Amino acid sequence: MDLRLTGRHALVCGASQGLGRATAFELAELGASLTLLSRSADALAALAAELPANHAGQKHRHVAVDMLDTEALAATVADIVGDRAVHVLVNNSGGPPPGPVWSAEPEAFLTAYRQHVIAAQVLAQACLPGMREARYGRIVNIVSTSVKEPIPNLGVSNTTRAAIAGWAKTLASEVAADGITVNNVLPGYTRTPRLEALVESSVKAGRTREEVEKGLLASVPAARFAEPAEVAAMVAFLASPAAGYVNGTSIAVDGGRTRALN
Repeated sequence: MDLRLTGRHALVCGASQGLGRATAFELAELGASLTLLSRSADALAALAAELPANHAGQKHRHVAVDMLDTEALAATVADIVGDRAVHVLVNNSGGPPPGPVWSAEPEAFLTAYRQHVIAAQVLAQACLPGMREARYGRIVNIVSTSVKEPIPNLGVSNTTRAAIAGWAKTLASEVAADGITVNNVLPGYTRTPRLEALVESSVKAGRTREEVEKGLLASVPAARFAEPAEVAAMVAFLASPAAGYVNGTSIAVDGGRTRALN
């Protein structure tokens, strides 16, 4: 199985923590040179220094930009691809705050749409020319199992994630002939700052941490939370040459929690 990414350049968004950070390590282990992107310059600089660089020509850099600032994001990614073509794009950004959909302010949807869908479009448009020239491209979106089954009390997130899934499925059919794949990874309950925030919101509502975690795990056949590296491993596989015929899919990494058949 060919998992090698030596000589490839990967742009990982939301790389300063959680799934983005774990994905950066997996891609670096496979030989990719990384550009790390998030708002946290200091955290990115520390991560870039930690990443392995054991393959010929492998080097890592980082850029700080807010995904909500569309103009700044466009300028930043233009600079990145101007320096070197991106072969692997990992779209990843923090989820919207929890809450029921009926009470969400309209502005919350606009903010989430800009942070996820618009940002993904800006990034993909900038990276696609280099992918086409190389006849190699992998766009992997870290989304949510809500793409298959909406999650209670995540109204804005459910809506936005579904939009990303539709965008990805459409793009996948448009670029496949150029050697480019577009896929979604759907993490289940994973030990990340996002899960911690969701647990804390329930604790503040009067439940104990043990009760909250037990309640979440009751729906997971594996009876445990995922580690970030387990989700990142799927992202890395989809970025590799071995996954060249996997396209337009949404793959759950959730310990069997999602009940939907497709």
